[in-house]
Amino acid sequence: MSAGLAAVAVGAVNAQEPAVPTPSDPYLWLEEVTGDKPLAWVRAENAKTEAELAATPEFKALEAEILSILDSDAKIPGVQKIGDYYYNFWKDQNHERGLWRRTTLAEYRKDQPQWETVIDLDALNEAEGENWVWHGADCLKPAYERCLVALSRGGADADVTREFDLTTMDWVQDGFFREEAKGGLGWIDRDNVYVYTDFGPDAEGVATLTESGYPRIVKQWTRGTPMSEATVVYEGTPEDMYIAAGHDHTPGFERDFVMRTIAFYNDELYLKGEDGQLAKVDAPNSANKSVHKDWLVLELREPYEAGGTTHPAGSLIATDFDAFMAGGRDFTVLFAPSMSTSLAGYTWTANHLVLNVLDDVKNKLSVLTPDAQGQWTRSEFTGAPGFGTLGVSAVDSDQSDAVWLTATDYLTPTTLSLAQIGEQPEVLKTMPTFFDAATHEIAQHFATSEDGTKVPYFVVMPKGLVLDGSTPTLLYGYGGFEISLTPGYSGSVGKGWLENDGVYVVANIRGGGEYGPRWHQAALKANRHKAYEDFAAVARDLIARNITSPEHLGIQGGSNGGLLTGNMLTQYPELFGAVVVQVPLLDMQRYHKLLAGASWMAEYGDPDTADWDFIQTFSPYHLFDADEDYPPTIFMTSTRDDRVHPGHARKMAAKMLEADKDVRYYENIEGGHGGSANNAQAAHMSALAFAFLWNELSE
Repeated sequence: MSAGLAAVAVGAVNAQEPAVPTPSDPYLWLEEVTGDKPLAWVRAENAKTEAELAATPEFKALEAEILSILDSDAKIPGVQKIGDYYYNFWKDQNHERGLWRRTTLAEYRKDQPQWETVIDLDALNEAEGENWVWHGADCLKPAYERCLVALSRGGADADVTREFDLTTMDWVQDGFFREEAKGGLGWIDRDNVYVYTDFGPDAEGVATLTESGYPRIVKQWTRGTPMSEATVVYEGTPEDMYIAAGHDHTPGFERDFVMRTIAFYNDELYLKGEDGQLAKVDAPNSANKSVHKDWLVLELREPYEAGGTTHPAGSLIATDFDAFMAGGRDFTVLFAPSMSTSLAGYTWTANHLVLNVLDDVKNKLSVLTPDAQGQWTRSEFTGAPGFGTLGVSAVDSDQSDAVWLTATDYLTPTTLSLAQIGEQPEVLKTMPTFFDAATHEIAQHFATSEDGTKVPYFVVMPKGLVLDGSTPTLLYGYGGFEISLTPGYSGSVGKGWLENDGVYVVANIRGGGEYGPRWHQAALKANRHKAYEDFAAVARDLIARNITSPEHLGIQGGSNGGLLTGNMLTQYPELFGAVVVQVPLLDMQRYHKLLAGASWMAEYGDPDTADWDFIQTFSPYHLFDADEDYPPTIFMTSTRDDRVHPGHARKMAAKMLEADKDVRYYENIEGGHGGSANNAQAAHMSALAFAFLWNELSE
């Protein structure tokens, strides 16, 4: 659960805090997500922004170009192997909400594969009068005849789950069905599932959701019985974040687990016995825990003493799972970090473990192979590209040693290969070129932050750039939740920015995962300021190199990155000429009371405690000073975002507008935390941001 602010909750504002104005917050009424008065305000501000940015022929042309990129049928159709078929979810200009479709590997190897449509979401929406957005499918091994399909209204995190039959290609009448809520269903066998969702208040009137708005209870539900009769498997506390359970269908290693997420980077894993009793997998709560066949693998976020050895944070260690449950603590070190390296990820195949390591934000792959005695050997990954960002994932970890291998950078379209471990990869697909990349080049620099820390950043700039400080430059960052920003190809950035000879910069600031847990933990809670100091240091370094200057330097960030750009706006306004703040957190005094906010207190702290002493130092809503000069700003969010409340952006924009600052606001009426529910909306939002930035930063 960590794709950005990867948390979800139900409702708009928690019931204990009515959204009414107070002397300290006169804009509280804007937190009423779908209220008539707030939406009237939204529509009025949207109209002003559209009139300023979207009325020109240049905007229409850019929007159309970005939409053509998003709708392109030449993009790589990423696939998931389910049984004998390879499934893909696809959106283009003819399929606005998308197709779930499948093909064979022989067909997939072709330039123009023949696809069989499984679910046509546009047709389903028309038939049902809905606005479903695809949230994925879980298909039951080993026959893969039945799937649990998740669908969201308008792109919200809350979704429904419906049962689909892959043999009849139709929904199962009276099949498993979960009403709209945060949570899910997971297969145990054909007639049993785990269900974790909003069950409504219990017999004592206590909510079955956590305070973060996630499932607090997981049950086992049998086909043909009402959900109300499902058997409780585990019940968490209101203070927990998320409770779930799952069945491992690996042949010969079938097990059931209960997952208790207490907070981000604080979770417990339990092995569920045949008698229903739970045995804790007694590994550190802060570690990522995974079980594959014989092996328990721990990715450590803190030092861990086991078997007389202290393993440092950032390590990946493995041991025999059954031996561990019996008390054994003899681990093998699979990866240990250095000052320049961190673990980006790993994937199991049938017989191997592939490690993906970042070395100064550059990927390197290696292969580890255990033998029958539990000894591991290490080898290089055959044929791995020597450039850019590499991604690797198993095709079928139960039966195959094949992996999908992707390679890309800011100027090189993604290439997808099929690789058998130990053999040269077979290139299957290459994404088309969406912009002229020949005019630009990539460089990596390091800025020095206030405490002396070296902060890497990537620069994509025109070849032979005249360093006179006049080049419009867009600086992007995130800096949270241990998420790494690695080079990747974006047709929209290329078309909307680079082809205009702009400079594009990505900052790998603390709070992210570029150097593992230490890089993330360095900017938690009271140390949050270090992420913002890092970002400011990158901005100053760009200015010192004469790549750009404050009047030509713009910034952009969303979600936690919106909190970042909000703090840049309020704390470092002199460094920037334009600020884009997307689906942001901004009111850090109330963030934990809004939607999924309570689940992020491990990252930011609890403002209802003494933590407010430091939280207020990075709460843009409270740092705003009506007497300060601020650069031109645009706030962008979505009404249907049920992860980060749109009230953050609404209230901040309203406060700045009333103080007569240079501010624009745009809110998509649907779209969820991603900001858009279809390609047309995504293209419009992207074009608005680029148009605003170019208007403000170019001469």
